[in-house]
Amino acid sequence: MVDGIRVTLVNYTKKPLETVTWAALISYWEGWETEAFERMSEKDVEMHLPRVLGYGHESILEHATLTFAIEGCSRVCSHQLVRHRLASYTQQSQRYIVLNPEDVEETFVIPDGIKDDPELLEEWKGLMRKSIELYKKSIERGHHQEDARFILPQAVRTKIVVTMNLRELKHFLGLRACERAQWEIREVAWKMLEEIAKNDELRPIIKWAKLGPRCIQLGYCPEGELMPPGCWKRTKEKWKSLAGSKPTV
Repeated sequence: MVDGIRVTLVNYTKKPLETVTWAALISYWEGWETEAFERMSEKDVEMHLPRVLGYGHESILEHATLTFAIEGCSRVCSHQLVRHRLASYTQQSQRYIVLNPEDVEETFVIPDGIKDDPELLEEWKGLMRKSIELYKKSIERGHHQEDARFILPQAVRTKIVVTMNLRELKHFLGLRACERAQWEIREVAWKMLEEIAKNDELRPIIKWAKLGPRCIQLGYCPEGELMPPGCWKRTKEKWKSLAGSKPTV
């Protein structure tokens, strides 16, 4: 059985922070040259990058990209994800992949709130079983899965590969790591941030670029009276635990 959502950072720009810093220096360093990239050191990055980002010059973040594999989320979630257009996506195709009809919870995402309501949960599972039985029956009757899939709920699990540059990732996290974001896309957002925090090369950018929900980026909650009680404190503590040191894995 699938156990929740899995997010994995699988690849990223070689020497990402050095690349961003080297690109930034072309704007004001008279001695800038292509060959300077090979001489960029961690000290150079620490000397220049936090200051440039502190000025709000974030276009330089577009020179570094990260690629994530996301598994086990629903198509409700992936539909929200692909609305972030400045990114590249490759998703598991329902035209060619035949779903497992034997296990409802392997095939579909069921929200925890529904699982806490046993009577309603059985109704959900019943409808999901019926939909996947019709899906299977349609395929057995010779209909292609691209047509059979029409009977499936949006809760069906999927897999998707996502590539974003750091600037777009900051925009994505600003909106989707917020406590007011839908729970599943919010879980994806925080897992992406956790993957960055595990990586020694990338972790400093969390603090320098303020990668996180908009309250972290702005220093206040833009949701105003819509902010959930205690959210600001919880979010700051959670973010600082990732930005400050390597988390236990």
